[in-house]
Amino acid sequence: MIDCPRSTTSSSTATPTPAASSGAPWWRRPMPSGVSEPIDLTEGGFANDEAKRNQLFERVLKVHSRGGLISASIKAVTAADMEARLACGLVKGHAYAITDVRKVRLGHGLLAFFKSEKLDMIRLRNPWGEREWNGPWSDTSEEWQKVSKSEREKMGVTVQDDGEFWMTFEDVCRYFTDIIKCRVINTSYLSIHKTWEEARLRGAWTRHEDPRKNRSGGCINHKDTFFQNPQYIFDVKKPEDEVLICIQQRPKQSTRRDGKGENLAIGFDIYKVEENREYRMHGLQHRAASSIYINSRSVFLRTDQPEGRYVIIPTTFEPGHTGEFLLRVFTDVPSNCRELRLDEPPRSCWSSLCGYPQQVTQVHILGATGLKDSSTGANSYVIIKCEGDKVRSAVQKGTSTPEYNVKGIFYRKKPGQPITVQIWNHRVLKDEFLGQVHLKADPDDLQALHTLHLQDRSSRQPSDLPGTVAVCVFSSTSLTAV
Repeated sequence: MIDCPRSTTSSSTATPTPAASSGAPWWRRPMPSGVSEPIDLTEGGFANDEAKRNQLFERVLKVHSRGGLISASIKAVTAADMEARLACGLVKGHAYAITDVRKVRLGHGLLAFFKSEKLDMIRLRNPWGEREWNGPWSDTSEEWQKVSKSEREKMGVTVQDDGEFWMTFEDVCRYFTDIIKCRVINTSYLSIHKTWEEARLRGAWTRHEDPRKNRSGGCINHKDTFFQNPQYIFDVKKPEDEVLICIQQRPKQSTRRDGKGENLAIGFDIYKVEENREYRMHGLQHRAASSIYINSRSVFLRTDQPEGRYVIIPTTFEPGHTGEFLLRVFTDVPSNCRELRLDEPPRSCWSSLCGYPQQVTQVHILGATGLKDSSTGANSYVIIKCEGDKVRSAVQKGTSTPEYNVKGIFYRKKPGQPITVQIWNHRVLKDEFLGQVHLKADPDDLQALHTLHLQDRSSRQPSDLPGTVAVCVFSSTSLTAV
Protein backbone atom coordinates (compact mmCIF):
# COMPACT_ATOMS: atom_id res chain seq x y z
CA MET A 1 0.00 0.00 0.00
CA ILE A 2 1.32 3.45 -0.92
CA ASP A 3 0.31 6.30 1.35
CA CYS A 4 1.50 9.77 2.20
CA PRO A 5 3.25 10.75 5.44
CA ARG A 6 1.86 13.47 7.65
CA SER A 7 3.74 15.64 10.09
CA THR A 8 2.56 18.12 12.69
CA THR A 9 5.73 20.22 12.79
CA SER A 10 7.59 21.92 10.00
CA SER A 11 10.38 19.69 8.67
CA SER A 12 11.42 21.54 5.54
CA THR A 13 10.21 24.99 4.63
CA ALA A 14 11.12 28.11 2.75
CA THR A 15 11.10 31.21 4.92
CA PRO A 16 8.92 33.89 3.29
CA THR A 17 9.90 37.51 3.04
CA PRO A 18 7.53 40.14 4.44
CA ALA A 19 4.54 40.85 2.23
CA ALA A 20 4.86 43.83 -0.06
CA SER A 21 2.85 46.86 0.95
CA SER A 22 2.04 47.88 -2.63
CA GLY A 23 -1.11 45.76 -2.81
CA ALA A 24 0.32 43.43 -5.47
CA PRO A 25 -1.23 39.93 -5.75
CA TRP A 26 0.31 37.53 -3.25
CA TRP A 27 2.05 35.44 -5.93
CA ARG A 28 3.81 38.55 -7.30
CA ARG A 29 5.16 39.69 -3.97
CA PRO A 30 8.87 39.21 -3.25
CA MET A 31 9.73 35.53 -2.97
CA PRO A 32 12.22 34.08 -0.49
CA SER A 33 15.83 34.68 -1.49
CA GLY A 34 16.71 31.31 -0.02
CA VAL A 35 15.18 27.95 0.75
CA SER A 36 16.18 25.95 3.80
CA GLU A 37 16.62 22.20 4.16
CA PRO A 38 16.85 20.70 7.66
CA ILE A 39 18.77 17.42 7.95
CA ASP A 40 18.41 15.09 10.94
CA LEU A 41 21.89 13.59 11.28
CA THR A 42 20.81 11.04 13.89
CA GLU A 43 17.80 9.77 11.98
CA GLY A 44 19.80 9.68 8.75
CA GLY A 45 22.53 7.54 10.32
CA PHE A 46 25.31 9.62 8.73
CA ALA A 47 27.83 8.92 11.50
CA ASN A 48 27.96 5.21 10.68
CA ASP A 49 27.37 5.26 6.91
CA GLU A 50 30.46 6.53 5.11
CA ALA A 51 28.86 6.60 1.65
CA LYS A 52 25.89 8.69 2.86
CA ARG A 53 28.22 10.93 4.85
CA ASN A 54 30.42 11.59 1.81
CA GLN A 55 27.38 12.48 -0.29
CA LEU A 56 26.12 14.86 2.39
CA PHE A 57 29.53 16.53 2.65
CA GLU A 58 29.55 17.17 -1.11
CA ARG A 59 26.11 18.79 -0.85
CA VAL A 60 27.20 20.92 2.11
CA LEU A 61 30.34 21.94 0.19
CA LYS A 62 28.23 22.89 -2.83
CA VAL A 63 25.87 25.05 -0.76
CA HIS A 64 28.80 26.77 0.96
CA SER A 65 30.63 27.42 -2.32
CA ARG A 66 27.47 29.04 -3.73
CA GLY A 67 27.18 31.45 -0.82
CA GLY A 68 24.57 29.56 1.19
CA LEU A 69 24.12 29.72 4.96
CA ILE A 70 24.63 26.57 7.06
CA SER A 71 24.23 25.87 10.76
CA ALA A 72 24.59 22.87 13.05
CA SER A 73 23.05 22.18 16.45
CA ILE A 74 22.55 19.58 19.17
CA LYS A 75 18.94 19.03 20.21
CA ALA A 76 18.05 20.06 23.76
CA VAL A 77 15.35 17.58 24.72
CA THR A 78 14.44 19.18 28.07
CA ALA A 79 14.65 22.67 29.55
CA ALA A 80 17.54 21.47 31.71
CA ASP A 81 19.43 20.45 28.54
CA MET A 82 19.27 23.95 27.08
CA GLU A 83 22.78 25.45 27.01
CA ALA A 84 24.20 22.41 28.80
CA ARG A 85 27.91 22.01 28.06
CA LEU A 86 29.06 18.53 27.08
CA ALA A 87 32.40 16.95 27.99
CA CYS A 88 33.61 17.52 24.40
CA GLY A 89 33.11 21.28 24.81
CA LEU A 90 29.98 21.59 22.64
CA VAL A 91 26.83 23.23 23.97
CA LYS A 92 23.31 21.88 23.49
CA GLY A 93 20.63 24.10 21.97
CA HIS A 94 23.09 26.41 20.21
CA ALA A 95 22.97 27.15 16.48
CA TYR A 96 26.64 26.88 15.49
CA ALA A 97 27.37 28.76 12.28
CA ILE A 98 29.38 26.78 9.71
CA THR A 99 31.91 29.31 8.45
CA ASP A 100 34.06 27.14 6.17
CA VAL A 101 33.87 23.79 4.39
CA ARG A 102 36.90 22.28 2.72
CA LYS A 103 38.91 19.19 1.86
CA VAL A 104 42.16 19.53 3.78
CA ARG A 105 45.34 18.11 2.25
CA LEU A 106 47.44 16.09 4.69
CA GLY A 107 51.25 15.99 4.61
CA HIS A 108 54.18 18.40 4.36
CA GLY A 109 56.16 19.86 1.47
CA LEU A 110 56.13 18.21 -1.95
CA LEU A 111 54.81 15.02 -0.42
CA ALA A 112 51.48 16.76 0.27
CA PHE A 113 51.04 17.58 -3.43
CA PHE A 114 51.55 14.00 -4.56
CA LYS A 115 49.54 12.37 -1.80
CA SER A 116 45.85 12.04 -2.59
CA GLU A 117 44.84 11.85 1.08
CA LYS A 118 42.43 14.60 2.03
CA LEU A 119 40.20 15.10 5.04
CA ASP A 120 36.65 16.46 4.93
CA MET A 121 36.57 19.28 7.49
CA ILE A 122 34.14 21.90 8.77
CA ARG A 123 34.82 25.14 10.64
CA LEU A 124 32.15 26.14 13.15
CA ARG A 125 31.56 29.14 15.39
CA ASN A 126 29.85 29.17 18.77
CA PRO A 127 27.43 32.16 18.92
CA TRP A 128 28.82 32.97 22.40
CA GLY A 129 32.22 33.72 20.87
CA GLU A 130 33.84 31.35 23.38
CA ARG A 131 33.77 27.70 24.54
CA GLU A 132 35.05 25.46 21.81
CA TRP A 133 35.25 21.83 20.80
CA ASN A 134 38.10 20.10 22.66
CA GLY A 135 38.31 16.84 20.70
CA PRO A 136 40.43 15.87 17.65
CA TRP A 137 41.44 18.85 15.48
CA SER A 138 40.60 21.38 18.20
CA ASP A 139 42.89 24.44 18.37
CA THR A 140 45.66 22.79 20.42
CA SER A 141 45.21 19.27 19.08
CA GLU A 142 48.27 17.31 18.00
CA GLU A 143 46.40 16.30 14.80
CA TRP A 144 47.40 19.67 13.27
CA GLN A 145 50.97 18.36 12.96
CA LYS A 146 49.69 16.30 9.99
CA VAL A 147 48.98 19.54 8.10
CA SER A 148 51.64 21.84 6.66
CA LYS A 149 52.10 25.36 8.02
CA SER A 150 51.01 26.93 4.72
CA GLU A 151 47.83 24.84 4.73
CA ARG A 152 47.07 25.89 8.32
CA GLU A 153 47.51 29.54 7.34
CA LYS A 154 45.07 29.12 4.45
CA MET A 155 42.56 27.62 6.86
CA GLY A 156 42.99 30.47 9.34
CA VAL A 157 43.78 28.19 12.29
CA THR A 158 44.21 30.19 15.52
CA VAL A 159 45.01 29.06 19.06
CA GLN A 160 42.65 31.20 21.11
CA ASP A 161 39.23 30.81 22.72
CA ASP A 162 37.32 32.83 20.13
CA GLY A 163 34.48 30.35 19.69
CA GLU A 164 35.69 29.22 16.25
CA PHE A 165 37.11 25.73 15.71
CA TRP A 166 37.57 22.92 13.17
CA MET A 167 36.10 19.40 13.22
CA THR A 168 36.18 16.50 10.81
CA PHE A 169 32.83 16.01 9.09
CA GLU A 170 32.66 12.54 10.61
CA ASP A 171 32.80 14.06 14.11
CA VAL A 172 30.21 16.68 13.11
CA CYS A 173 27.83 13.87 12.15
CA ARG A 174 28.60 11.99 15.36
CA TYR A 175 28.22 14.81 17.90
CA PHE A 176 25.67 17.14 16.28
CA THR A 177 22.04 16.08 15.71
CA ASP A 178 20.91 18.60 13.07
CA ILE A 179 22.22 20.61 10.14
CA ILE A 180 20.22 23.29 8.35
CA LYS A 181 21.31 24.32 4.86
CA CYS A 182 19.86 27.54 3.48
CA ARG A 183 20.52 27.86 -0.24
CA VAL A 184 20.72 31.34 -1.68
CA ILE A 185 18.63 31.15 -4.83
CA ASN A 186 20.20 33.30 -7.54
CA THR A 187 18.37 33.03 -10.87
CA SER A 188 19.55 36.28 -12.49
CA TYR A 189 21.03 35.93 -15.99
CA LEU A 190 22.90 39.19 -15.34
CA SER A 191 24.89 37.63 -12.48
CA ILE A 192 28.18 35.81 -13.03
CA HIS A 193 27.25 33.71 -9.99
CA LYS A 194 23.89 32.48 -11.30
CA THR A 195 23.21 29.19 -9.54
CA TRP A 196 19.71 27.96 -10.49
CA GLU A 197 17.10 27.88 -13.23
CA GLU A 198 13.67 28.63 -11.78
CA ALA A 199 10.20 27.70 -13.04
CA ARG A 200 7.38 29.46 -11.21
CA LEU A 201 3.76 28.44 -11.76
CA ARG A 202 0.58 29.56 -10.06
CA GLY A 203 -2.14 26.97 -9.37
CA ALA A 204 -5.23 26.24 -7.30
CA TRP A 205 -7.15 23.39 -5.71
CA THR A 206 -10.74 23.82 -6.85
CA ARG A 207 -13.91 21.75 -6.46
CA HIS A 208 -16.15 20.63 -9.32
CA GLU A 209 -18.88 18.02 -9.65
CA ASP A 210 -17.34 16.70 -12.87
CA PRO A 211 -14.38 14.44 -11.89
CA ARG A 212 -12.48 15.57 -15.01
CA LYS A 213 -12.70 19.20 -13.87
CA ASN A 214 -12.27 18.64 -10.14
CA ARG A 215 -8.84 19.73 -8.86
CA SER A 216 -9.09 18.93 -5.13
CA GLY A 217 -8.51 15.19 -4.90
CA GLY A 218 -6.48 14.93 -1.69
CA CYS A 219 -3.31 12.89 -1.13
CA ILE A 220 -2.50 9.37 -2.39
CA ASN A 221 -4.46 7.86 0.50
CA HIS A 222 -7.55 8.81 -1.52
CA LYS A 223 -6.81 6.71 -4.60
CA ASP A 224 -10.19 7.31 -6.27
CA THR A 225 -9.64 11.07 -6.46
CA PHE A 226 -5.85 11.52 -6.22
CA PHE A 227 -5.33 12.08 -9.96
CA GLN A 228 -7.98 14.83 -9.94
CA ASN A 229 -5.35 17.20 -8.49
CA PRO A 230 -3.33 19.75 -10.52
CA GLN A 231 -0.40 18.13 -12.35
CA TYR A 232 2.87 19.68 -13.54
CA ILE A 233 5.46 18.12 -15.82
CA PHE A 234 9.20 18.87 -15.96
CA ASP A 235 12.35 17.38 -17.51
CA VAL A 236 15.70 16.47 -15.96
CA LYS A 237 18.10 16.99 -18.86
CA LYS A 238 21.40 16.00 -17.21
CA PRO A 239 22.45 12.40 -16.44
CA GLU A 240 21.59 13.34 -12.86
CA ASP A 241 20.43 16.67 -11.49
CA GLU A 242 19.69 18.16 -8.09
CA VAL A 243 16.08 19.35 -8.06
CA LEU A 244 14.63 21.77 -5.51
CA ILE A 245 10.84 22.00 -5.29
CA CYS A 246 8.91 24.44 -3.12
CA ILE A 247 5.13 24.82 -2.89
CA GLN A 248 3.67 27.85 -1.11
CA GLN A 249 0.00 28.25 -0.31
CA ARG A 250 -1.74 31.60 -0.23
CA PRO A 251 -0.82 33.38 3.03
CA LYS A 252 -3.37 32.85 5.77
CA GLN A 253 -3.52 36.58 6.49
CA SER A 254 -5.06 37.02 3.04
CA THR A 255 -8.13 35.03 4.09
CA ARG A 256 -8.69 36.26 7.64
CA ARG A 257 -11.79 38.23 6.64
CA ASP A 258 -13.92 35.10 6.60
CA GLY A 259 -12.52 33.96 9.93
CA LYS A 260 -10.57 31.01 8.53
CA GLY A 261 -6.91 31.77 9.00
CA GLU A 262 -5.53 28.25 9.31
CA ASN A 263 -3.15 26.87 6.70
CA LEU A 264 -4.13 23.74 4.81
CA ALA A 265 -2.08 20.56 5.26
CA ILE A 266 -0.27 20.38 1.92
CA GLY A 267 2.43 18.32 0.20
CA PHE A 268 3.32 16.78 -3.16
CA ASP A 269 4.44 13.58 -4.91
CA ILE A 270 6.83 13.26 -7.86
CA TYR A 271 6.43 10.48 -10.44
CA LYS A 272 8.81 9.37 -13.19
CA VAL A 273 6.71 9.06 -16.34
CA GLU A 274 7.04 8.31 -20.05
CA GLU A 275 9.62 10.36 -21.97
CA ASN A 276 6.98 11.72 -24.35
CA ARG A 277 4.01 12.26 -21.99
CA GLU A 278 1.99 15.39 -22.80
CA TYR A 279 -1.34 14.62 -21.07
CA ARG A 280 -2.44 14.12 -17.47
CA MET A 281 -1.68 10.98 -15.49
CA HIS A 282 -4.57 8.65 -14.67
CA GLY A 283 -2.72 5.72 -13.10
CA LEU A 284 0.14 5.14 -10.67
CA GLN A 285 3.70 5.01 -11.95
CA HIS A 286 7.09 4.89 -10.21
CA ARG A 287 7.08 7.40 -7.34
CA ALA A 288 10.46 9.13 -7.50
CA ALA A 289 10.08 11.27 -4.36
CA SER A 290 7.51 12.75 -2.02
CA SER A 291 7.35 15.53 0.55
CA ILE A 292 5.85 15.51 4.00
CA TYR A 293 2.30 16.82 4.50
CA ILE A 294 2.09 19.75 6.90
CA ASN A 295 -0.15 22.75 7.60
CA SER A 296 2.68 25.17 6.87
CA ARG A 297 2.83 28.18 4.57
CA SER A 298 5.32 26.29 2.41
CA VAL A 299 6.80 22.82 1.89
CA PHE A 300 10.27 22.21 0.43
CA LEU A 301 12.01 19.12 -0.96
CA ARG A 302 15.50 18.51 -2.34
CA THR A 303 15.99 15.40 -4.45
CA ASP A 304 18.53 13.96 -6.89
CA GLN A 305 16.91 12.44 -10.00
CA PRO A 306 18.27 10.78 -13.15
CA GLU A 307 17.57 12.08 -16.64
CA GLY A 308 13.95 11.77 -17.70
CA ARG A 309 10.46 13.27 -17.49
CA TYR A 310 8.60 13.76 -14.21
CA VAL A 311 5.16 14.81 -12.99
CA ILE A 312 4.59 16.76 -9.77
CA ILE A 313 1.17 16.38 -8.13
CA PRO A 314 0.65 19.01 -5.38
CA THR A 315 -2.25 18.14 -3.08
CA THR A 316 -4.03 18.96 0.12
CA PHE A 317 -4.03 16.13 2.66
CA GLU A 318 -7.81 15.74 2.57
CA PRO A 319 -9.92 15.90 -0.63
CA GLY A 320 -12.34 18.74 -1.21
CA HIS A 321 -10.19 21.50 0.34
CA THR A 322 -9.68 24.57 -1.84
CA GLY A 323 -6.91 27.13 -2.00
CA GLU A 324 -4.31 28.82 -4.18
CA PHE A 325 -0.63 27.91 -4.35
CA LEU A 326 2.62 28.80 -6.05
CA LEU A 327 4.91 26.04 -7.33
CA ARG A 328 8.63 26.77 -7.72
CA VAL A 329 11.02 24.28 -9.34
CA PHE A 330 14.79 24.88 -9.34
CA THR A 331 17.22 22.92 -11.52
CA ASP A 332 20.74 23.40 -12.92
CA VAL A 333 19.44 23.62 -16.50
CA PRO A 334 15.98 24.74 -17.74
CA SER A 335 13.35 22.07 -16.93
CA ASN A 336 10.53 23.27 -19.23
CA CYS A 337 8.09 22.92 -16.33
CA ARG A 338 4.43 23.39 -17.28
CA GLU A 339 0.94 22.38 -16.20
CA LEU A 340 -0.81 19.37 -17.73
CA ARG A 341 -4.38 20.49 -18.43
CA LEU A 342 -5.71 17.97 -20.96
CA ASP A 343 -6.71 14.39 -20.15
CA GLU A 344 -6.32 13.11 -23.72
CA PRO A 345 -5.52 14.40 -27.24
CA PRO A 346 -8.00 17.17 -28.17
CA ARG A 347 -10.46 16.75 -31.02
CA SER A 348 -10.36 19.28 -33.85
CA CYS A 349 -12.04 19.93 -37.18
CA TRP A 350 -9.31 17.77 -38.78
CA SER A 351 -10.04 14.74 -36.59
CA SER A 352 -12.70 13.41 -38.98
CA LEU A 353 -10.24 13.62 -41.91
CA CYS A 354 -6.94 12.71 -40.26
CA GLY A 355 -8.37 10.34 -37.69
CA TYR A 356 -8.55 10.34 -33.92
CA PRO A 357 -6.69 7.93 -31.57
CA GLN A 358 -8.59 4.72 -30.90
CA GLN A 359 -6.16 3.21 -28.43
CA VAL A 360 -3.47 4.22 -25.92
CA THR A 361 -0.39 2.04 -25.42
CA GLN A 362 2.34 2.33 -22.81
CA VAL A 363 5.64 0.61 -23.66
CA HIS A 364 8.24 0.07 -20.94
CA ILE A 365 11.63 -1.24 -22.11
CA LEU A 366 13.30 -2.78 -19.08
CA GLY A 367 16.57 -3.93 -20.64
CA ALA A 368 18.32 -6.39 -22.94
CA THR A 369 20.64 -9.37 -22.58
CA GLY A 370 23.12 -11.16 -24.85
CA LEU A 371 23.67 -8.27 -27.24
CA LYS A 372 26.33 -8.52 -29.91
CA ASP A 373 29.44 -7.83 -27.88
CA SER A 374 32.84 -6.31 -28.41
CA SER A 375 35.96 -6.34 -26.27
CA THR A 376 34.68 -3.29 -24.37
CA GLY A 377 30.98 -4.15 -24.47
CA ALA A 378 28.22 -2.46 -26.45
CA ASN A 379 27.33 1.22 -26.03
CA SER A 380 23.68 0.60 -26.79
CA TYR A 381 20.46 2.59 -26.76
CA VAL A 382 16.86 1.73 -27.61
CA ILE A 383 14.34 3.51 -29.83
CA ILE A 384 10.55 2.96 -29.63
CA LYS A 385 8.69 3.93 -32.83
CA CYS A 386 4.93 4.26 -33.32
CA GLU A 387 3.06 6.14 -36.09
CA GLY A 388 5.73 8.79 -36.57
CA ASP A 389 6.38 9.30 -32.86
CA LYS A 390 9.49 7.91 -31.20
CA VAL A 391 11.21 7.72 -27.83
CA ARG A 392 14.94 7.18 -27.37
CA SER A 393 16.79 6.06 -24.25
CA ALA A 394 20.14 7.26 -22.98
CA VAL A 395 23.25 5.32 -24.09
CA GLN A 396 24.20 2.47 -21.75
CA LYS A 397 27.97 2.23 -22.02
CA GLY A 398 30.18 -0.83 -22.04
CA THR A 399 27.69 -3.64 -21.40
CA SER A 400 25.95 -6.40 -23.31
CA THR A 401 23.20 -6.53 -20.63
CA PRO A 402 21.97 -2.91 -20.48
CA GLU A 403 19.14 -1.69 -18.25
CA TYR A 404 17.29 0.98 -20.23
CA ASN A 405 14.25 1.52 -17.98
CA VAL A 406 12.64 3.85 -20.52
CA LYS A 407 8.91 4.35 -21.16
CA GLY A 408 6.89 5.73 -24.03
CA ILE A 409 3.16 6.43 -24.36
CA PHE A 410 1.44 6.40 -27.75
CA TYR A 411 -2.08 7.44 -28.77
CA ARG A 412 -2.67 5.22 -31.79
CA LYS A 413 -4.93 6.05 -34.72
CA LYS A 414 -4.04 2.76 -36.42
CA PRO A 415 -3.90 0.08 -33.70
CA GLY A 416 -3.37 -2.60 -36.38
CA GLN A 417 0.12 -1.26 -37.11
CA PRO A 418 2.79 -2.77 -34.81
CA ILE A 419 5.07 -0.75 -32.55
CA THR A 420 8.76 -1.15 -33.43
CA VAL A 421 11.51 -1.39 -30.83
CA GLN A 422 15.07 -1.08 -32.16
CA ILE A 423 18.41 -1.42 -30.37
CA TRP A 424 21.49 0.37 -31.72
CA ASN A 425 25.16 0.42 -30.79
CA HIS A 426 26.47 3.96 -30.54
CA ARG A 427 29.67 4.54 -32.54
CA VAL A 428 31.71 7.62 -33.40
CA LEU A 429 31.11 7.62 -37.17
CA LYS A 430 27.97 5.56 -37.68
CA ASP A 431 25.71 3.73 -35.24
CA GLU A 432 25.38 -0.03 -35.65
CA PHE A 433 22.00 -1.77 -35.82
CA LEU A 434 21.78 -4.60 -33.24
CA GLY A 435 18.24 -5.81 -33.79
CA GLN A 436 14.55 -5.02 -33.50
CA VAL A 437 11.20 -6.47 -32.41
CA HIS A 438 7.60 -5.66 -33.38
CA LEU A 439 4.86 -5.32 -30.75
CA LYS A 440 1.18 -5.84 -31.59
CA ALA A 441 0.16 -4.28 -28.25
CA ASP A 442 -3.32 -5.79 -28.28
CA PRO A 443 -5.61 -4.70 -25.37
CA ASP A 444 -6.68 -8.36 -25.05
CA ASP A 445 -3.07 -9.46 -24.36
CA LEU A 446 -3.02 -9.90 -20.59
CA GLN A 447 0.65 -10.90 -20.43
CA ALA A 448 2.39 -7.84 -18.99
CA LEU A 449 6.05 -8.86 -19.48
CA HIS A 450 7.42 -10.10 -22.82
CA THR A 451 10.96 -11.36 -23.48
CA LEU A 452 11.53 -11.24 -27.23
CA HIS A 453 14.42 -12.31 -29.50
CA LEU A 454 15.97 -9.54 -31.58
CA GLN A 455 15.56 -9.87 -35.34
CA ASP A 456 17.03 -8.22 -38.42
CA ARG A 457 15.19 -5.71 -40.62
CA SER A 458 14.25 -8.13 -43.39
CA SER A 459 10.59 -7.55 -44.36
CA ARG A 460 10.03 -11.08 -45.76
CA GLN A 461 11.75 -13.64 -43.57
CA PRO A 462 13.40 -11.93 -40.57
CA SER A 463 16.09 -13.99 -38.87
CA ASP A 464 17.19 -13.93 -35.24
CA LEU A 465 20.12 -11.81 -34.09
CA PRO A 466 22.06 -12.15 -30.80
CA GLY A 467 20.16 -10.89 -27.78
CA THR A 468 16.72 -10.55 -26.23
CA VAL A 469 14.80 -7.52 -24.98
CA ALA A 470 12.43 -7.38 -21.99
CA VAL A 471 9.30 -5.30 -22.61
CA CYS A 472 6.20 -4.46 -20.56
CA VAL A 473 3.21 -3.41 -22.67
CA PHE A 474 -0.19 -2.08 -21.63
CA SER A 475 -2.93 -1.10 -24.11
CA SER A 476 -6.48 0.13 -23.68
CA THR A 477 -9.28 1.55 -25.80
CA SER A 478 -9.87 4.08 -22.99
CA LEU A 479 -7.49 6.98 -23.63
CA THR A 480 -7.51 7.89 -19.93
CA ALA A 481 -6.43 4.43 -18.73
CA VAL A 482 -2.75 5.36 -18.20
